[in-house]
Parts: sequence; C-alpha cells; structure tokens
Amino acid sequence: MTTVSKAWLGLGGNIGDVPTAMANALQRLDGDAEITVTAVSPIYKTPPWGVEDQPWFHNCCAEVETSLTPEQLLEACQEAEREGKRERIVRWGPRTIDVDILLFDGVEQNEQRLTLPHPRMLERAFVIIPLADIAPNLHLKDKPCQIWASEMESSDLELTSSNKHWWKEA
Repeated sequence: MTTVSKAWLGLGGNIGDVPTAMANALQRLDGDAEITVTAVSPIYKTPPWGVEDQPWFHNCCAEVETSLTPEQLLEACQEAEREGKRERIVRWGPRTIDVDILLFDGVEQNEQRLTLPHPRMLERAFVIIPLADIAPNLHLKDKPCQIWASEMESSDLELTSSNKHWWKEA
C-alpha cells in the first residue's frame, strides 16, 4: 500500500514572466504520477528579501499530495526549476523560478540537502501570507498559519490576482 503525504511548497521568482514560470512548474509537478497539486494560493508581488537591490518577486504557495519521499519531492522541484531555466548564482539573488519545500507532513529533519520545516519561513510574509490562503489551520510551531499571517507585517505585499486556478490557465 502506498503512503500519500501532504507537502506545502513556496514558489517565486523575479526574472522574466514569473507567473508563467510558476504555472509551468506547478503543471509539471501535477503531471508527475506521484504528485497531485491540491491547492494553490493567489500570486503576490513582494519586495526582495536578502539581496534587496533587485526587482520585486512574484510568490505563491501550493499544497501537494505525494507518494514520494521528501528527498524525491525535492528532486522533482529542482527538475521543475531546471526546466524553468533556474540558475543558482547568488544566494537570495534574482531567479526565474524557485520551488522550495516548506513542510512535509510533520517531517522534521536537518540534512545538508533539505531542512524541514523550511528554517526561515516564519520570518517571511511572502511565504506565510499565501500559505495561510490555502492552509489557514495548518499548525506552524505553536499556532495556526492564519494567526502567523495576521501577525506579519504585510503592507508591502500586493495581491496580483485572486483567481485560484491561475496556474491551470497560464
């Protein structure tokens, strides 16, 4: 019997047509027999984080169900990045597409290749706000995601579309 786990992903980018790149990545993941995209947040336009002298980002979050291990899901996400022409040049620098695993069904690990939950997600409104759109009751540490989102400074996030099927229509 195959075990199916839930995972939550953060997607973003700031080079080229990012909404299309994110849609392509989500469609690619959803097209994998071992992954089903079950929910996708709206897209938010957000200021850069880390390296601030670069264009604003587009970000969203997605929930998936998968029979893959966390490491196998990471490989699928990195393959979607490669197909989106992702180049890893500068940490937190400009990119066409980024697909991060934020959480994987309660798994906690700190490995060189993958740390779960994502170690900086609670510091980032561009992650927590869209994650709360699709998983408001998901517990992060000691409280639901919607509470984390309500406590975030989010005045510089711009909702670009409230269409929850944007990724299928791109």
